[in-house]
Amino acid sequence: MSRIRRLPEDTINRIAAGEVVERPASAVKELVENAIDAKASQIDVSLGAGGKTLILIEDNGHGMNGEELSLAVERHATSKLPEGDGGDRMFRIASLGFRGEALPSIGAVAHLSIVSRTLDGETAYEIRVDGGKLGQVKPAAGQRGTRVEVRDLFYATPARLKFLKSDRAETTAVSDILRRLAMANPQIGFSLTSDGRKSFAYPPEHGETAQLKRLGAILGRDFADNAVPVLATRDGVRLYGFAGLPTFNHATAQKQYLVVNGRPVRDKLLNGAVRGAYQDFLAGNRHPALALFIELEPSELDVNVHPAKTEVRFRDAGLIRSMIVGGLRASMAEAGHRASTTVAGQTMSAFRPGGLGGFGQANPQGSFAAAQNFQAPMEGGGMSEAAAEWLSTPQAAQTMAEVVPTHLPLGLARAQLHETYILSQTHDGFVIVDQHAAHERLVYERMKKQMAERGIARQILLVPEVAELEPDEGDLILSRAAELLELGFVIERFGPGSDGRVAVLLREVPAMLYGADCVALLRDMAQEMSELGAGLALKERLEEIAGTLACHTSVRAGRRLNGEEMNALLRDMEATPNSGQCNHGRPTYVELKLADIERLFGRR
Repeated sequence: MSRIRRLPEDTINRIAAGEVVERPASAVKELVENAIDAKASQIDVSLGAGGKTLILIEDNGHGMNGEELSLAVERHATSKLPEGDGGDRMFRIASLGFRGEALPSIGAVAHLSIVSRTLDGETAYEIRVDGGKLGQVKPAAGQRGTRVEVRDLFYATPARLKFLKSDRAETTAVSDILRRLAMANPQIGFSLTSDGRKSFAYPPEHGETAQLKRLGAILGRDFADNAVPVLATRDGVRLYGFAGLPTFNHATAQKQYLVVNGRPVRDKLLNGAVRGAYQDFLAGNRHPALALFIELEPSELDVNVHPAKTEVRFRDAGLIRSMIVGGLRASMAEAGHRASTTVAGQTMSAFRPGGLGGFGQANPQGSFAAAQNFQAPMEGGGMSEAAAEWLSTPQAAQTMAEVVPTHLPLGLARAQLHETYILSQTHDGFVIVDQHAAHERLVYERMKKQMAERGIARQILLVPEVAELEPDEGDLILSRAAELLELGFVIERFGPGSDGRVAVLLREVPAMLYGADCVALLRDMAQEMSELGAGLALKERLEEIAGTLACHTSVRAGRRLNGEEMNALLRDMEATPNSGQCNHGRPTYVELKLADIERLFGRR
């Protein structure tokens, strides 16, 4: 067996480089974070061959003098931990970088040149590091700020080059890193140039709308037009940002971003919380677009979980998750019946010359005339107070030819098409409503409101069931017995189980879940409590079942409605949160403006 020996310094540096500098995007991330910490207001990045041959980063931050420059390329040299710190500040980090490994790691595997000048410096200084060989600091010509040039990345460790992807893929990875940092810092201007071609340039943004403007520039104008603000504060934690309307959804979760204390991170906590918040509105294979920002005391956060600092660990993960879920749901509720603008755009793009024959073949007037004779009341709990109030006004009895007032966003019903769709005229266009999808959402929201006001009805089990849980999970779920009681579960300790487990007796369950495998649900909830410290899985399951019930008790497609019923449905939608989409994220209505219709027929 080989004898233990000390590794050479250059080998140590290259091993450290492998941990910190995984690919060109990793080097860009470290260098741009240094520029952000240096209070730069403009950061420009240029790449050659996806960063393999060139990475050039220029900033106008506070810069470094000659002495600081020589220390900057040494391992474990930093300006971000105070002198004499015994390690306590490592868990109260307020800057993006602090370990002092980035520059020496990059210099160990590439040709590194740094030119820097302080804001009040008369001259700039330059230092070079080539494959770990340190040069001397010397005066140089340079602007105020710092210019870092990295050439031939991994030339000193050629085996690493084999694992890099194509130039395009590496450029995409750099772009993603830079966009995330730009998203977190709207007050800073960012640009990316690849092989001489400008990829993007984001100017600095200021004022109250700075964050949304930057998000719109990165995620697209459609996001800015279809996002609602998110804001929540609790126990010293502040959550803010913007979330896309449910009808503005995507096939993947790639447009979901989380920034914690200015640090873009990827965290499974976000994915689970977003699923929980949107499960009311989206099918399982659709995902919303959103960008959320969390600010909390640095001592409540561990940023040193991963060498690349892309992951964090929260001291109270349950609090963060519940804030995300609550904040997103509150924002969706405030959006009311609003649906995304892209729905109308997609509808207009579906119209093509020669494709309008269906309108000529339809007989809306005949359909409406037939519907006038159908007087059966709507199913699913009757109409709301808003609808009943509208029906009691003289306005409801006027003819359908009247001018539509502006205070009715969804207008007045003019016809029912194919016993499925309500055609309504607004003051500046018309609306097509899917009657089943709309009523399904109304019934569901009514059921949720009843659950909140009256509590969850419980069902006593004729034969109590026993769930055997792991000791820590059993003790945790028993400690939450009072909370579970509010949700319809009556549990108690049943003594020791087999193999050292804890036996929990289940006496009563929510009436909606009667007949379901509640023991399995209890086990799942115990595991989630153990992991996240919250019992949201049960609430989400109850809401999922309520959604299924709402689907089966709502007005079906093919059901004829009379004029009063159709208008009552429209008034209900205007007064009900989240009525712009059904429980699966599909729009409940499409609104087309008169100007768009006129353009379609060449009138504009």
